[in-house]
Amino acid sequence: MIPLKINNYNHMKNNVKLLTINNQIEEIINEAKTLESNYYDLIMNVHLAYRESALNLVHYLAFRSFDIDDLQEKLKYMGLPDLSNIEGHVMKSLLAIKTILNHLRGIEVIEKQKNVISIKKSEKLLRKNTRQIFGNKSKNRRTRIMVTLPADAASDYNFVNRLIKLGMNSARINCAHDEPEVWAIMIANIKRANIALQKNCKVMMDLGGPKLRTGSMKPGPRVIHIKPQRDQVGKVTNPAKVWIAPPDVLPPDDSADAIIPVSELLLEKIKRGNTINFTDSRDKKCRIYIVKKQGKGKWGLCSDSVYLTTGTELTVNKEKKSGKEKSYVGELLPTEQFIILHVGDKLILNSSPNPGEPAKYDETGKLLQPAHISCTLPKIFGEVKKGEPIFFDDGKIEGIIKEVDKNNLLIEIIYARNTGSKLKADKGINLPDSNLIVSGLTEKDKKDLEFVALNADTVNYSFVNDDNDVQQLLDELSKYNTSLGIILKIETKKGFKNLPQIILKAMQTFPIGVMVARGDLAIETGWKNFASIQEEILRICEAAHIPDVWATQVLENLAKKGVPTRSEITDAAYAQRAECVMLNKGIYIDKAVKMLDKILRRMQRFQKKKETILPKLADANKLKLSHDAFDI
Repeated sequence: MIPLKINNYNHMKNNVKLLTINNQIEEIINEAKTLESNYYDLIMNVHLAYRESALNLVHYLAFRSFDIDDLQEKLKYMGLPDLSNIEGHVMKSLLAIKTILNHLRGIEVIEKQKNVISIKKSEKLLRKNTRQIFGNKSKNRRTRIMVTLPADAASDYNFVNRLIKLGMNSARINCAHDEPEVWAIMIANIKRANIALQKNCKVMMDLGGPKLRTGSMKPGPRVIHIKPQRDQVGKVTNPAKVWIAPPDVLPPDDSADAIIPVSELLLEKIKRGNTINFTDSRDKKCRIYIVKKQGKGKWGLCSDSVYLTTGTELTVNKEKKSGKEKSYVGELLPTEQFIILHVGDKLILNSSPNPGEPAKYDETGKLLQPAHISCTLPKIFGEVKKGEPIFFDDGKIEGIIKEVDKNNLLIEIIYARNTGSKLKADKGINLPDSNLIVSGLTEKDKKDLEFVALNADTVNYSFVNDDNDVQQLLDELSKYNTSLGIILKIETKKGFKNLPQIILKAMQTFPIGVMVARGDLAIETGWKNFASIQEEILRICEAAHIPDVWATQVLENLAKKGVPTRSEITDAAYAQRAECVMLNKGIYIDKAVKMLDKILRRMQRFQKKKETILPKLADANKLKLSHDAFDI
């Protein structure tokens, strides 16, 4: 029998713990009510559909203004809910905990407050808001799939039909590419497929925004280098695959190692089994063996290492040696030039649009002129400072700004591959620590918005940095009679910092969503910080009952090369926590949609948002796992 003194001591000790927890909960509730009062006008200005959600968002921000690690630990050790999934129903959860504490302390009081969102109501609001902006869910799958459409979507209706059939819920059209005429055909194909399949695939259109990228490079020579695969001793192990066709006929996939433009007349005379003989730019005799026809072109194999230039004479040798045909290589495009940068190299970034060039050296290796390249937004030259970091090509190259003037930035490279990193034209530039005024609508965006407002379901708004950017879009949209949805792309440090203000301003219209643009955001916020920042964006969106998009490089290897990596499969599975996952275009995009559909269906049995679900594990009580546990 436990002595009465020990019993009383334990009872008193527990009461002290309960009182401490109760006081902390009360402090959070009081702060939530204070913020509610402080931001009353802001909350009341949102669309009626978002009124309760805006209030919950403010309550969540009050809750997160406390360091609650210690509180969560105390709750867990007392066997109480630890508030880890509180986002969508903050006040209701806090009051529920306080009610439990009251009863444990012998106080028969149920804590209540009007207009607070229950768990069930929060889930219902998120489902409704998701349906409004992303369309109906697919059968047996909650998370939607958004696909970036390539130009093929305009010329191939069956391609669009197949994507929707495989599980595409939203089709993304990037206004940075193609023209309104092409966009209109894409949209017509989407609508046609929707009717045929009885689906509701939404049309999303991305405004290009103010793109900070590298400018053009000085054109290289008009030459093709055909290079077969060789083993370590130089023997050919796999001939180069060559596409031979008229200049306007592209290969059906990206398997071509080289493309040779020829006249239609010559192409008609080339048959399977023929060889094409020629002398390359080094006076080396070479040949290509024709293996098959496909569409309006022919495939050939080449086992020679070849440098082929415009105007090279081609001779077709017939298999039966009945004659020869001569023609010439058509006009080749200049080879894409690039700058190779190593750690310690200097790079000049120009404000003027002069074509870029690699560094120049004399015969002894002495540097005569550093490499230089322009940028697409010369206004940044007045906004950056010496000592600030600069990144190129999704962070593959990092530099420090050493000198600044109105025309040039002198940059010292501090990170690149050991063998040197290639910097090409039209690659992204990031200045995460610079105070750039790079946001809002460009003139092209405003022009594109006229088409978007009349033809799309939703506009994806790039580089949203603050609530002023949102107001600019709302003002522009007021010119049109439209109920266009808005997805806010968060891709900068400023955008993340101002996210609550951005959401509350955007809530003045309905419906809205948030896209986690993970590529730029990772560079802007730093690789070591990105995982936690991504997590915070998902939580803030859930607190506002706003659906979010998990974007950038999802199943990218699968979409582009046909084979996924292990890490991107895990990434795709984790993406189930968002309401929508975005895939970028690639020649195997249909395979990527199919795979993502399977992953999301499977994962929703184990996780709902960030809440863990534990389905039955077959035969677990027999100390083994049934094959059923792994069925998809």
